Amino acid sequence: MLMNKTYNIEGKKVDCLFNMELSAVLNRQTNKKTVLLVDENHYQLHQSKFSTFNIIIVPSGEKNKTQPCVDDIINQLLQLQINKDDFIIGVGGGVVTDITGYVASIYKRGISFGLVPTTVLSMVDAAIGGKNGINVGLHKNMVGTICQPEFILYDFSFLESLPDLEWINGFAEIIKHACILDKSLFTFLEHHDITSFKNDKALLKQLIIQNIEIKFGVVQSDVNEKGNRKLLNFGHSFGHAIENLHGISHGEAVSIGMVIASKLSEKYTGLSSISTLQIIELLKKYGLPITIETDGETLFNQLIADKKRTGDDIQFILLDNIGAAVIKNISIPALQLAYKEMAV
Repeated sequence: MLMNKTYNIEGKKVDCLFNMELSAVLNRQTNKKTVLLVDENHYQLHQSKFSTFNIIIVPSGEKNKTQPCVDDIINQLLQLQINKDDFIIGVGGGVVTDITGYVASIYKRGISFGLVPTTVLSMVDAAIGGKNGINVGLHKNMVGTICQPEFILYDFSFLESLPDLEWINGFAEIIKHACILDKSLFTFLEHHDITSFKNDKALLKQLIIQNIEIKFGVVQSDVNEKGNRKLLNFGHSFGHAIENLHGISHGEAVSIGMVIASKLSEKYTGLSSISTLQIIELLKKYGLPITIETDGETLFNQLIADKKRTGDDIQFILLDNIGAAVIKNISIPALQLAYKEMAV
């Protein structure tokens, strides 16, 4: 049996719960109303899990991570007469966990919340760390807050209904963790594949818990992203631009972004071409794309609106070696030239 664990983030305790059913969380919220914000697809697949709760259905997909969706949720909370001392729980992938944290941080100036991530990506990344928010047009996560949940409940049974694309999507963030912080994890992934994790629940739980530890370790040291937490953005600058322009999944876009960042690392930090090839081969092994046809000018217009821009530079996460990431400012003209020289 997995042991529950509590992480302390700047004085805020976040419980990671591995041995509790969703229905049991009602016992944690004495004298409080509890409302579940549930992804519509997961609601259809797992209605029996939600029968005892007040439910607000959240439309699926990145296109719904918007202020109008948030406004609709807030109106429903008001209709349910949810007060400041009540509780909300987000059940779903990264879109729902992002929206839940954002709604909780602004509804009546703050309401307590918990998260139940239901995808590989949300379990190892999106639900952890308190970053939340919504998109503005093509600009990803431009509005949001940092607000920690009371708990994150890991119910691995949700993964049994996860589509193949969502498994692939999640492994992009796992590979990212390996690239920036853990060479041994990179080697471990090289010796396995998605099928092996799907077929071995113990192996899958080991992998997810290892990545939970990695993400919490970074967040605990830098909750407001002033230093090492920035390393978690490896592959995300180009990735966000590609995701928004082409409508592909977050994991697929980050995968392509990691390839670009690896090739930039060859130029700016001396990463070996052999290491870049290893990263490319691992991404391919897990079914992730490594390239996409795109319009360079449009891509750069999207890129320079990224949150990580500082003046005429964009802050990139590059690799010294696999498992060792660094922060590097690159000027936009130099970046444009370097991108044109790449075969991506």
